[in-house]
Amino acid sequence: MSRLRAYLDHNATTPLHPAARGAMVAALSLPGNASSVHAEGRAARAAIEAARAEVAGFVGVPTRNVAFTSGGTEALNLALTPHVEVLGAELPPFDLLLVSGGEHASVLFGHRFAPHAVELVGLTPRGVIDLDALEAMLTAHRDLRVMLALQAANNETGVIQPVFDAAQRLHAAGGFLVCDAVQAAGRINCDIKALGADALVISAHKLGGPKGVGALCFAADAHISEPLVRGGGQERGLRAGTENIAAIAGFGAGVGAARARMADEASRLRTLRDDLESEILRIAPNAVVFGTGASRLPNTCCFAVPGLEAQVLLMFFDVEGVAVSSGSACSSGKVKRSHVLAAMGVEPNLTGGAIRVSLGWDSDTEDCVLFLRAFEKAVRKIRARQVRPAA
Repeated sequence: MSRLRAYLDHNATTPLHPAARGAMVAALSLPGNASSVHAEGRAARAAIEAARAEVAGFVGVPTRNVAFTSGGTEALNLALTPHVEVLGAELPPFDLLLVSGGEHASVLFGHRFAPHAVELVGLTPRGVIDLDALEAMLTAHRDLRVMLALQAANNETGVIQPVFDAAQRLHAAGGFLVCDAVQAAGRINCDIKALGADALVISAHKLGGPKGVGALCFAADAHISEPLVRGGGQERGLRAGTENIAAIAGFGAGVGAARARMADEASRLRTLRDDLESEILRIAPNAVVFGTGASRLPNTCCFAVPGLEAQVLLMFFDVEGVAVSSGSACSSGKVKRSHVLAAMGVEPNLTGGAIRVSLGWDSDTEDCVLFLRAFEKAVRKIRARQVRPAA
């Protein structure tokens, strides 16, 4: 029997993978507090440390350099502070935070630098950070200690950022790079050394794990002298509070499942995505697919059709049984114009119509067929209304 709905919003959140669900159910039966020294406490601690080892291996850092948080947002808020200390370096706090123009709201509004100590680095029309502009800013601020926040891949367009190239320029100037790999993890290689990052953030629910758990990972031993959550000293003093054992266990299992399928999934999803885009352009030849001039995540398609508003399309898709999102949705659920597309120089008549289709581990051809059927119907009906003569 044909399914009733197609879920194509994996960049917002990915459905829980069976491996993660199984690990969570098992962890829920553990009665102990992981800080207790008795057998029950040690069993809870073992579940956490097994997940920590899985995450550490996934991003290529020592287990001691992985701190669990409530998600990617908290991890980025924690990391983006002047008071990150690389142990043994004995350096002063950071003076300046550089932020690429396409960063997630948790970076743009969640950092802990003073407003005067933050500068934006622009994007090129392809959607990648302007490396020449970055170089010029580093030269202009050569006397300052600089941190850069740069995502591995954009959550709206799927454009993969040149993190390694940016890191080389930054490190030559003595800087420190915090990489938001939330959207990229499980879809492309996010080894911290390959990226050249000093700190890396990932989140469980974007790769098949549960919502409400993430990780901040450091390439070298580091400490943050001003943690966000203070108390009992859990997570090596970076994040106090009794650990969410079930969520952490699900995180570890989700990472393991994503790691095992990543190479095959990339090829499968890229084929689905490319076929989808070909059909979108057949249905609406004037559609614009964003980021096509750059490397993109294999699962992401962000497009707009001139004259079609995202708000109207989203409601139409939902009624037709298809879950997608706009280029940028705020926490109220309302559609707003994408700051990412604006930073790329996209015209306002297109930024307000951006639709993001994002595939995942449970996506298949039938999902894409349902989407395309709904899209063709929407284009036909909306355009018919637009050309209907006034009574």
